[in-house]
Formats: sequence, structure tokens, C-alpha cells
Amino acid sequence: GVRKAVVSTQSTGTELRQIAQAIVENGKGILAADESTGTIGKRLAGISVENTEDNRRDYRELLFTLSKDSEIGNSLGGCILFEETLFQNASDGTPMVKLLQDQGIIPGIKVDKGLAPLYGTDDETVTQGLDGLADRCKKYKEAGAQFAKWRAVLKIGENRPSELAIQENAVTLARYASICQSQGLVPIVEPEILCDGTHTLIQCKKVTERVLSATYKACVDHNVYLEGSLLKPNMVTPGMQCTERATPEEIGAATVIALQRSVPPAVVGVTFLSGGQSEEDATRNLNAINQYQDPGRKPWKLSFSYGRALQASVLKAWQGKKENVPAAQVELKKRAFANHQAALGQYAGDVTGASGSDSLFVPNHQY
Repeated sequence: GVRKAVVSTQSTGTELRQIAQAIVENGKGILAADESTGTIGKRLAGISVENTEDNRRDYRELLFTLSKDSEIGNSLGGCILFEETLFQNASDGTPMVKLLQDQGIIPGIKVDKGLAPLYGTDDETVTQGLDGLADRCKKYKEAGAQFAKWRAVLKIGENRPSELAIQENAVTLARYASICQSQGLVPIVEPEILCDGTHTLIQCKKVTERVLSATYKACVDHNVYLEGSLLKPNMVTPGMQCTERATPEEIGAATVIALQRSVPPAVVGVTFLSGGQSEEDATRNLNAINQYQDPGRKPWKLSFSYGRALQASVLKAWQGKKENVPAAQVELKKRAFANHQAALGQYAGDVTGASGSDSLFVPNHQY
């Protein structure tokens, strides 16, 4: 009946479900390589590399061309691209999308147009990009993308997040998701609660439950086919400036409980964002989430969709030099494999990268 308005045919529904499942099966996760031109510029500036199209291409090509025996496709099920990369060719003329497909990694695309002020609130935001989204999704699907990402941002602080910001972002995420599904793309729903602030673990947990509950209420209202979608939430952690730190076990328990209270079992997978955690913390916390024991009450795959936490060591090793490409690729393989183990709850904490426990926190992160 009504469902058909969104997922036009039974076969589209089946296809969406299969794509979503393939991305997170067997402990696989996602490499987020969809930094906007400005953001990748900041990453490159960190290693004194100029932000040119060639340098951006060379860096992403490095990420996508690990040798066959690296088996990177066993650790990564998907990779999110920025629009430039989706339509780009590697230095030898091979489409970037084909490089990923050859590794067995499903290409995805960031479709939002960034944050805009939500006027009448205390510096809260809403995400733009719904205008013309269906046409863009059609074009992205033709180019080989199979899933999409849209990032909403919420803040914890004095009277934040406001009910207005929660509702506005929930509805926008739901509209984005239904539009993507109409064009055969699996939507990753990303309501990120920023880790900036002095809030405690318990405060973050309460806000996470509120935000995710509102988000899924909106998705149900908009007839989103949950079985053909993924969630990309923050982990439940204390604020970066909170003096009461939490162990991975405490973060694991608080995170799973928040999800149990607000995410329908129909959602195929949860691919956490790293949100400025160090590479090592992001892996340890994901491992603790998967080790948290509550049989029968963790119905979703609990995996990763990491940007900085998969790339910090890679950038450090590369330094923009051709001769360092193999060493940089080893770093990506190590981090991806560590997170693959964590997604299975089997990480032993023995993988140290060039960036390791360096803080990757960026205040008020723009992406």
C-alpha cells in the first residue's frame, strides 16, 4: 500500500536491503573519504601539501589502490565519496569508482550541502541540500554509487539541543532518506551529537535517546524503508571538556542501551562516527560496544564509518610523497583491520599506527 510511494517496487526494496547488508556483513565497515574541498584542504595542510585537484586525487587514489593481497575488501564494505571523487579518474585514467569496485568496496556519496543556521535558536543548525536531491541521486546511482550520507548536527549545552533543532533535523533526515530510496540509494542517516562540551556520559546518553527516537519517528512518518537503511550515530561519551572520563566499557554499555531504547530492530546496521576520538580510542570503544553482553537485544550490526580515525596515520605516513605511498597504504590496512576486528568484538589492542593516540578533535567540526 502506502510503502510503494517510497520504494517503488518490491525489487527496489530487496535491492536496498541487500546493499545495506553487504556494507556491514562479517565485521565490515565504512571508510569516510567524503571530506569537502575545504576540509580535505585542512587535512593536507597538516602535512604541508597544497590543496589542488591533483593532490586530492593522488591522496584518494592511494586509499583505493591497496594491493589485492591486502584483503582490504574484507575490512571495508563501503567508502563514502565527495562528488568530485565520484566522477574523477585515477592518474592512469581508471574511474575512481572502478578502483573501489575492484576491491569489493561499495561506493557511496555524500549528498548534503552543509550546515545552515537555524535562526531563532542558540547557534544551532539544520542541514541543507534537499532541493534537486532526487535528480542528483539519479545521477549518482548512474555513476555507480549505491548508498548516500547526510549529516545533521546537534549540540549539547545550555538548553541545547532545543526541541526545534531535534525536530527540524529529524524531519530533514527522513525526507533525505525517502528521496534516496526512491532513486535506489541506501541512505545513511547521520544525526551527530557533537562531543564538544562539559556534559557527562549520562547527559549524552539522554540526549542521544531523545535525538534517535525523534529521528526514527520522523522516518516512520515519511515511510522510510528501514530495512534498506543504515544509522551513523555518535557513540555515547562524556563531552571533550568533561573532567569525568569514561572507560571503553562504560561507553560501550551507555551506547548500546541508548540504541536499544530508540533504534528499531529493522535497521540493518549502525556504523558509528569517530567524532574526533583518537584512532586507538575509536577502535577500543567500538570493540567494547560489541563485547557488551546482552544476548538477543543487539539486533543490528554495530560497525564503523570512520574518517579521521582511519586516515590520520595514513596522512602522517604519506606526507604527500610518492615514495611513501606503500607505507601509507600499510597504515590504512592496519587501521581498517583493527576496526574490522572491533566490529566483531575481537580487537586485542595490538595495532599501533603513526597517529595512534593523537587527539583528532576539531572544535565544532564542519566536515
